[in-house]
Formats: sequence, structure tokens, C-alpha cells
Amino acid sequence: MRKSTNKTWALMAGVSGIALLTTGCGGAAAGDTSTDAGSSGGSGSTSSDENITLTIATFNEWGYEELLTEYEELNPNITVEHKRAATSDEARANLTTRLAAGSGLSDIEGVEVDWLTEFMQYPDMFHDLADPELDGRWFDWKVEAATSEDGQLFGYGTDAGPEGVCYRRDLFEAAGLPTDRDEVAALLEGDWDRYFEVGREFVANSDAAWFDSAGATYQGMINQVENPYEEDDGTVIGIDHADVKDIYEQVLSASVDDGLSANLKQWEPDWKAGFQSNAFATQLCPGWMLGIIEGNSAGVTGWDVADVFPGGGGNWGGSYLTVPTQTEHPEEAKALAAWLTAPEQQIKAFQAKGTFPSQVDALDSEDLLGTTDPFFNDAPTGQILANRAEAITASPFKGANYFAIHSTVSDAIDRVDVAKTDDAASSWQKALDDFAALGLE
Repeated sequence: MRKSTNKTWALMAGVSGIALLTTGCGGAAAGDTSTDAGSSGGSGSTSSDENITLTIATFNEWGYEELLTEYEELNPNITVEHKRAATSDEARANLTTRLAAGSGLSDIEGVEVDWLTEFMQYPDMFHDLADPELDGRWFDWKVEAATSEDGQLFGYGTDAGPEGVCYRRDLFEAAGLPTDRDEVAALLEGDWDRYFEVGREFVANSDAAWFDSAGATYQGMINQVENPYEEDDGTVIGIDHADVKDIYEQVLSASVDDGLSANLKQWEPDWKAGFQSNAFATQLCPGWMLGIIEGNSAGVTGWDVADVFPGGGGNWGGSYLTVPTQTEHPEEAKALAAWLTAPEQQIKAFQAKGTFPSQVDALDSEDLLGTTDPFFNDAPTGQILANRAEAITASPFKGANYFAIHSTVSDAIDRVDVAKTDDAASSWQKALDDFAALGLE
């Protein structure tokens, strides 16, 4: 995989070394370029009049519901079925299983950046989406992260994940903290020590926790480390070094010693219920999280977004649309994927669910920069996230082993923060054992 030299937007894809069974995986060869992926990049029209059904699989909230209806109206011969997994992990497990089985995948599969490179190890299972007509559509880093060394483009970029801080104005007010988003941004400006310091002040005056999850907070912190687990050439560093262990200890100290965590695991039922029970006051907030917060907060008022992030800036997530070679309709699938990832459609997706575009032209659009979100107290989310994107100075390299290595640490944090079966020291030793069991050294 090619390495990005742009550290400002270095979102290198990557993940675990889980092996896929390659026998029985049918479909056209990945290098088959007989289809025209770009034919619908603007108009949404396709060259075929055949009545067909296309399936697309995503996860969480991508803002595609109205877009898919619009695409069907533009293409009366095409019916689109949307399969949406509840979580990224569920989508990854489905993709792994069905690739190994050789059947059952959707015509278009959404893939998250953290586990993209795991599947880039199997180029024959995905169509090459490279298309000169689409050159320049995305940021260079977005394309490079999905491009193999021999030039195969595995996916069309959807969103990026610049992060702000979402917070509950009502809980802040009750604890005697400022509530205006500019004042909150000034209050939280600084490093992670400052974020935790304000948290200690908050919990001293509130029954709510400061943040939702130690694991999610660790994710925000480790995403500011350029090489947490692997060097840029893929050489494994592991977890037993200061960049990882210091963050592990810092976030668990905030969780256990200071009582700042709601002790919840993101995506689990208790976490979703926490939005309804005023369980926590802040959450690290990439754009795609906006729709998830709103979806879990029916009847709850008080959420807002501050234009700030501990340590300056951070990027969490960002996805791609891939076309597996299992599809019987590669041309039409590429056309739909190209249309969905055009700047015009990505702005609509952002306005629907907060998925911040990764397209160059989208960031200059007044439709994006002028977007406000009524649920978040009419926060100017377009401008805030554009500012947050500019604040990013580093993102981690994510090679083929990223997901597996990262899981050893995140599981360790959950044992302390959520399950409460271990203290930080014993759980760290288990993380070292789990890493050793991966056999990567």
C-alpha cells in the first residue's frame, strides 16, 4: 500500500491480520475495467435499461436513505435495497464471513478505514474502481489510503471524521459551567490534562459522568499518535511503549481515580440508554457521531457542539464504498457508488446525518459551510467541522495489523472501565499477553 506523505491528513487505512478463506470466492477479476464507474458521477444516470435490484450494505448512520430514493427516481429501472448493520464491527464480521464463503455480499459494501487494509490483502475479491473521470474528486490522502502498490483503487471515499466535543448545555449549567458553545470551546482549549481537569470540576458538582466511555476517549487520544502500533513500513512496534502505555494509564486514571467515566461501552444497549438517563455530559464527536447522538436522544434536549478538541485536532473514522467481485451488476454498482460519493451527494448526506465529506469541492461549498443542526441548538456544524478538519496535525498509520493490535488495548480498557473485573495493572498484563498471542513479533 502506498504511504501518504501528507501528515496533516494522514488517514492511512488498516487493520487486523484475520485470514480469509479464499477458496470458492467467485466473481469477475478485480482488474476488469470494462465497466464505467464514472458514468453516473454527476447525473446519476446509467447506461443500462435492464430492470435490476442493487444492494448496498452500510453501518451506523451514513445519511443515504433519501439519496437512495433520489437515485431510484433518476434511474427508474433500478431498485436499491439498503442493508444497514448496527455497528462497524457487525459489518466487518459480515464482510469477512461472506468473502470467505464466496457468496452473500451486497453489490456495494461499506468499509471503515480502520479495517480497510485487512481486505486490501485480497485484491481479486474487489473490483478496481480507478477511473480517470473521478481523478481529483477526493483529498489525496483519502485515495492513497484505498490504493494498493500496483494502483488498484479498492473504494470510493465517503466521509472523514474531524472531531469536536459534543456536550449537554443543561448539565453544564446545573454544574455551574459555561453553556455558550464559544465559551465552552475556550474552557476546554488545551491538552487532555485540561479536558480531564474540567471534568473533575464537573463531577464534583453533578450526578452525571464527564464522558461516556474510557475506550472511546482512548480512541480520541491514540488517534493523535502517528505510529501507535506500526511503523510506516508496516514494522510492528507493539503496545509496550510510552506512546500507548501512557495514554492507557492516563485515561484509566481519569476513569477510575477521578470518576469521570460513565463506564459504558460504545454501541452497547447500556450506552444507548445512557443518552436517555443523563449519564454523561460530553462525548468526543466526529461528524458521523452527530446522527448517532440524535438517534439515541429522542425527547432529550440540551446537546450542542463546541469548536474545540483536546490536543488541538483529531480525526476518527471515515469510510469507503467497495464493489466486491461477487456482484452480478458491477457496472451499475460502480455507477451508484460513484454517484453517492460525488460532492453534491456527500453534502446532502452530511446535512442528513453529519457525515463530513472527504471531497475537495465539498469543502468550498456554502451548502456545507452554512449547514446548521437544529438538534444541536442550531450549531453551525458545517463550519465547526471544517475548522476541526483544519486543526488536524496527525493521524495514525493504520497498517494490516492495526485492528488486531488496537483491540488488545481497547479490550484491556473495557475490563477496567466497563466490566470492572481487573485493575489497570492486571488488565495491562493481559493486554501484553494478548498481543504476544498475535505472533507479530
